[in-house]
Amino acid sequence: MNLIESISRNIYPLEEKYVEQAQQRLDRLIKPTGSLGKMEHICAQLAGIYGRKYFDTSKKIIIAFGADHGVYEEGVAPDPQNITILQFKNFPHKINGVGTISKFVGAEVLAVDVGINCDEKLDGVIDCKIRKGTSNMAKGPAMTIEEAEKCIAIGIEMAEKCIQEDYTLIGIGEMGIGNTTPSTAIISSIGGFDPIEITGIGAGLKKELIEHKAQVIRNAIELNKPNPKDSIDVLSKVGGFEIGAMAGVILGCAANRIPVVLDGFISYAAALLAYNLNPRTKDYMIASHSSAEPGTEKVLGLMGLNPFLQMDMRLGEGSGAALSFNIIEASNYVYKNMATFDEIDMGR
Repeated sequence: MNLIESISRNIYPLEEKYVEQAQQRLDRLIKPTGSLGKMEHICAQLAGIYGRKYFDTSKKIIIAFGADHGVYEEGVAPDPQNITILQFKNFPHKINGVGTISKFVGAEVLAVDVGINCDEKLDGVIDCKIRKGTSNMAKGPAMTIEEAEKCIAIGIEMAEKCIQEDYTLIGIGEMGIGNTTPSTAIISSIGGFDPIEITGIGAGLKKELIEHKAQVIRNAIELNKPNPKDSIDVLSKVGGFEIGAMAGVILGCAANRIPVVLDGFISYAAALLAYNLNPRTKDYMIASHSSAEPGTEKVLGLMGLNPFLQMDMRLGEGSGAALSFNIIEASNYVYKNMATFDEIDMGR
């Protein structure tokens, strides 16, 4: 049995006893029943994840993975590919989008190179490079089966590293010029969508080139014929190293009963891979925000996830996940500290 199979077998349903205990307390808070909406859903879910009535969400981290993509050469992205390395250098120094938001919310950022197209070692970045970018999926499989399994295993390892360091709230992020293309290919393959339905501008592709991008994805799927029921096969044929690594984090968190906060469109593709491997992973996912990419509603619908922020964001990096940490902590604070009808005589 390999690591992925072993981890997947250790993902169990939420502890319903604690979900019910949390809901009972939420219903006794001095407010109309259900009036805090998704804040209440978050707390009940967290109680079931942690397996306790009260829990700590204060130690939090974004695990971000960087990688490049061979399909870039098909003209599917507007920016030069070296932006991946130039921006990823900023992750550990917290001067980019996700880093700045993480500073504000009191979260750490762990940056991991799983496939950036460079030879140099990046200061403050963990080097887990599989190779310098995937192969061009428009000409053949993006990676081997062994590489697909390896990037997922790296994600599991990074999740468990953070859990051993007592992080109780983990978000996922990424950096990789062109990575909306493999993300869309993954979602198209598993969900059975025509790529044109869910292909967007990514980091700023001109609208007149969206049809070309969709055709590249369509051709890659037709060429490689990924098996929609097999996440490893899909990842190897049309995926990306950072996407597989994020899927690994989700698996690692779920197996260790730690919530994992999704970011945007790229993370949804990773989440779909994990969900396709084991649907129970969904119970451990928190969808932070609704990405501006057009495939958002469809992919979240496949998993039955409902994000709680609508910010029209499409930066990625883990920025939406970091932003949502404050909402999660506020929800937990209210849950713990708001008075109940039993404590205050309000005639109810």
